[in-house]
Amino acid sequence: MGLALALLGTLLAILLCLGFLLVLGVIYFEFTNSDIPPGLAQPGKLRLIHGVMIGMAVLGKIMENFGACSQVVFNRYIRDRVLTKKIGEDPKLLIKDLHFEEVPVRVYQPKAPSAGGRKGVLFFHGGGWMFGSIESYDKLCRNISKETESVVVSVGYRLSPEHRYPAHYEDCFNATVHFLKTAGDYGVDPSRIIISGDSAGGTLAASVCQGLVSRTGLPKLSAQVLIYPLVQMADFNLPSYQQNRSVPILYRERVAFYVLQYLNGDLSLIEEVLEGEHIPEDMKLKYEKWLSLDNIPAEFKVRDYKPHKVSSQEENVSEQVKDAFEMASSPLLSEDDIIRSLPKAYILTCEYDVLRDDGLLYKKRLEDNGVSVTWYHVRDGFHGVVSFFDDSYFSFPAGKLAMADIVNFIKSV
Repeated sequence: MGLALALLGTLLAILLCLGFLLVLGVIYFEFTNSDIPPGLAQPGKLRLIHGVMIGMAVLGKIMENFGACSQVVFNRYIRDRVLTKKIGEDPKLLIKDLHFEEVPVRVYQPKAPSAGGRKGVLFFHGGGWMFGSIESYDKLCRNISKETESVVVSVGYRLSPEHRYPAHYEDCFNATVHFLKTAGDYGVDPSRIIISGDSAGGTLAASVCQGLVSRTGLPKLSAQVLIYPLVQMADFNLPSYQQNRSVPILYRERVAFYVLQYLNGDLSLIEEVLEGEHIPEDMKLKYEKWLSLDNIPAEFKVRDYKPHKVSSQEENVSEQVKDAFEMASSPLLSEDDIIRSLPKAYILTCEYDVLRDDGLLYKKRLEDNGVSVTWYHVRDGFHGVVSFFDDSYFSFPAGKLAMADIVNFIKSV
């Protein structure tokens, strides 16, 4: 018995030491690899959030090395089951988990009676096409539904690396078509449907919106809400990519990682993609007018930016990532006849976000083609700030203001 207790004590001591070393390692990584600009609000809180994410990744890798589960599965479980508080029933909402064309969805319907058909809001979650879920975005979708008195449909599309392009897009497109056809069943006016998403979900929202342009026999979308979307996979050296390359919670290198997992899973191409060596010369000439730095206001090119020149072009790389230039991956690069047929847009950007300039370029592209754009720029915001909109310890005032602006736009449509 004494020996067993001694062994147990030794094991606990080892675990405590390992835990302590893990915490020290996370703190060291955070302070040596992250860049928190002076204008970013509540830097300590952001470092803590990012540190938790790094710790999760490290623990996930340890679990994977021990054969318990993959790093991706571990991180999804922690994000969706541990860090996401399950809310349960809502006195103001009727919430149902359903399937639209075999795609999991969660429908949020206000219980209060409505004089006419409500607005409908389709929401595609972010997470780099690898993470995020209906569960982790439950609080956000509840808030949108209650504050706008709209029926919200949160779409649980397939994720990488288990599924590659175009699975994510196909799920979102099919779920959208189903909702457009059956909106009346949920008390929604088919002419008042909005498509929305954040980050990778913003990519999907913009792409699905474009994909519907050529579809006949369906109601037209009334608006698109794009929250710090990635809208192009051609240039990872725009000013915002350089200025915010190490700003949590989305590093420049991490974007390339997510993109390659989305396309084909070949992570050996990260450096070539980051350097821009994956763009064929003929495409480079074609896309130059849409990716031109002239389309980005001068105020966003002042801070720590130097123009980048591509040293070479690798044909084998461009062939492997050719899907990066399709509409479902890079909606910014679609033809003018598609762009000018799109509904009005709301675009949210954050100053300290690598994807800031994607939003600015898409705003310019839409406006040049006669599409009305409402733009909201979070001057002290970072990528993902809208998810921290509530009154919890991890909330940010910028997130609350951004969420309020999104709600106001939806109510105005």
